[in-house]
Amino acid sequence: MFPEACVERTVEWVDTDASGHQHNSAILRWVEAAEAELFRALELPDYFPSAPRVKQVINYKAKLWFGQRVTASVKVERLGRTSLTLAFEVLGHALEATAHDAGASDGGSPAAAVVAAYGTVTTAHVPPGSLGAQPWPEHFVPRLTLSH
Repeated sequence: MFPEACVERTVEWVDTDASGHQHNSAILRWVEAAEAELFRALELPDYFPSAPRVKQVINYKAKLWFGQRVTASVKVERLGRTSLTLAFEVLGHALEATAHDAGASDGGSPAAAVVAAYGTVTTAHVPPGSLGAQPWPEHFVPRLTLSH
């Protein structure tokens, strides 16, 4: 079993584009906030200065609107010798009745949270001063696999 974490946020005006729904980059910011929460909980602060992204896959499924609550969750999906893949999901929670969601629910009852985006982020372990990926430090492995 692999560890996971989530954060809740509100779609702020700065998170939206000219059409009023979330800008694509907002998804990654929320995922990165959940990632930071995960590594704080695992007590691995040395992850961040040594884990550049090498691949990001984002599947957009639904629009998120200004003022809407979202939950971003990440889970360790795969731990390799020098890489780590996190799976993520961003859920949009029901909005109060607005022009954007009129008719979106079943007869006026609150709609369930919907998957707005999902995907993966892969990082490599590149310690400061290294020119390429190196094996994860020994103290990372048990924490990232929940075997500690």
